[in-house]
Amino acid sequence: MPDLSSVFAADGALARAIPGYRVRPQQLEMAERIAEAIRRHGVLVAEAGTGTGKTFAYLVPALLAGGKVIISTGTKTLQDQLFQRDLPVVRAALKAPATIALLKGRSNYVCHYHLARARESGRFLSREEAGHILAIDRFARVTKSGDRAECSEVPEDSGAWAAATSTRENCLGQECPHYKDCFVMAARREAQAADVVVVNHHLFFADVMLRDTGVAELLPACNTVIFDEAHQLPETPSLFFGESLSPAQLHDLARDARREGIAAAPDFRELQDGGRDLEKAARDLRLAAPGENQRLAAAQLPPAFLEVAERAAAALAEFGRLLESQAQRSEGLEHCWRRAQELAATLGRWRDAAEPGLVRWAEVFSQSLALNATPLFIADIFRKQMEGHPRAWIFTSATLAVERDFSHFCGELGLDQGENAAETGCWGSPFDYPNQALLYAPQGMPDPNGRDYNAAVVEAAWPLIRASRGRAFVLCTSLRAMRRIHELLAERFAAEGFEHPLLLQGEGSRSALLARFRRLGNAVLVASQSFWEGVDVRGDALSLVVIDKLPFAPPDDPVLAARIEHLKQSGRNAFMEYQLPRAVISVKQGAGRLIRDEADRGVLMICDPRLVSKAYGKRVWRSLPAMRRTREADEALAFLEAMADADEAIDAH
Repeated sequence: MPDLSSVFAADGALARAIPGYRVRPQQLEMAERIAEAIRRHGVLVAEAGTGTGKTFAYLVPALLAGGKVIISTGTKTLQDQLFQRDLPVVRAALKAPATIALLKGRSNYVCHYHLARARESGRFLSREEAGHILAIDRFARVTKSGDRAECSEVPEDSGAWAAATSTRENCLGQECPHYKDCFVMAARREAQAADVVVVNHHLFFADVMLRDTGVAELLPACNTVIFDEAHQLPETPSLFFGESLSPAQLHDLARDARREGIAAAPDFRELQDGGRDLEKAARDLRLAAPGENQRLAAAQLPPAFLEVAERAAAALAEFGRLLESQAQRSEGLEHCWRRAQELAATLGRWRDAAEPGLVRWAEVFSQSLALNATPLFIADIFRKQMEGHPRAWIFTSATLAVERDFSHFCGELGLDQGENAAETGCWGSPFDYPNQALLYAPQGMPDPNGRDYNAAVVEAAWPLIRASRGRAFVLCTSLRAMRRIHELLAERFAAEGFEHPLLLQGEGSRSALLARFRRLGNAVLVASQSFWEGVDVRGDALSLVVIDKLPFAPPDDPVLAARIEHLKQSGRNAFMEYQLPRAVISVKQGAGRLIRDEADRGVLMICDPRLVSKAYGKRVWRSLPAMRRTREADEALAFLEAMADADEAIDAH
């Protein structure tokens, strides 16, 4: 491997290939640690502050080391950025011969079989969706990848995509008449042959857990696994190490089976009637769930719901019997029969679960429902995935440590156990935070759980929003608080003639809202969890980030409540070991929206009085970058006004 210091030098390979490249000592140190971990098949947990250039810090040693590399990201946005921009740039700079591939979940690729069935059935909710199916059909005839992200003619949220793509449940696999032309299989073949494969966390764990012939096939030949945005990992695997079932899955099974029945068993009317019975049972299951937008432990569900779940299980069993009687008439009907068996087994385990270490619970949405069985802790399960073939495991993010302490992250994933326990590294941001940013904790804030707290947040933040001429994110810890704070701000805007755009999460897709915020340059966006991370607004458009509360997860969350109880019974401090570290990581993510490059300046306002009044508040602000701190409103206002005046002077010239 070439000397890394020469690659990252001011006259090195990266500098020659990338306009505006700057030498960052932290980037080189991180790259050297990663190179060493790859060389000895070690485990490294690496936090790199904003601006460190962590992407190049792991791409350079990974490409130079050779061998097969899997890179897993937290979002499809970063996945596409790595594949389309960062990897090609670094590969060209290093003149590395590595081949690269992008692998997404099967629902991201057009399915020839289901697209044909959708066209034949002609049953859509609207003429618009029917038009979208025709557009997807035209796209499928010319595309090489079949990746729906490339089909700009059809909106991402169109219902037509569900009809034109497959899921793990309804894919026919090798029995499909279009198997040779399958876009999913083509993407997997490319991934098998490539040196570097870019996936995302959801695909990685769903695939490895289910052994669904994608990532699971790549791992045995892999030399290095790199998790970017690794702070999401403690939560992501629990979605896949457990089980989940929804009425939508029952409805989809009934729909698919009825379509298959029309094509392959038109004389068997009982299948159509059974499908309708199962669809009704699925609807009844959702309607029986109490309330909406809440999580309930299984023990909190009313007896009436459990009775409806029993009837749904009976309807599913009867539908499975009907499918079994017709399974030999087509591959599609046989596959639906197998799906019915799997769903019946999952529902049975959820209803009868007595397995230790699992939490049974339900999540009720406005239009849907999920019945979940989630492991209390995933450390032991995760470590098993890492055992076997020797390879390097790299975990990196801007937010992994609490006051430079990685014990929370490593403990959740089992990286602190055994001979191969993880090494850790922490590299701070190269930005000049003391001069670029100010942390403001307002005085006189009431109890965050009080009725008037949202009004107090708006009252405290309003002078700063005016001083920054808009250009603000207001990040809330719940959808209810988000809607109330937006409502109160709208009243203020109108009453005081503050003619700046006021945006609300949910008014459009995240990407569309973000593009609009950047384009306007003087807007205020009120948002919840979707905008706490993975959002990059550089320059003058964002000068103020307001956080309403410290983001502690609701203590009545059934999974959290079970984990807290387990830790307490083990004689451990659940708040300090589990709840606080998670809140700190979330605050670091929200705070990270403010300063995105060397020219950015701004104020981070954390309204929660516990930041100062509680002893644990120190752990929060000491984990943040080294900003200047103040409790004086006048100092925060002066900082913002000086920024705004400077920007106006620049504009005038």
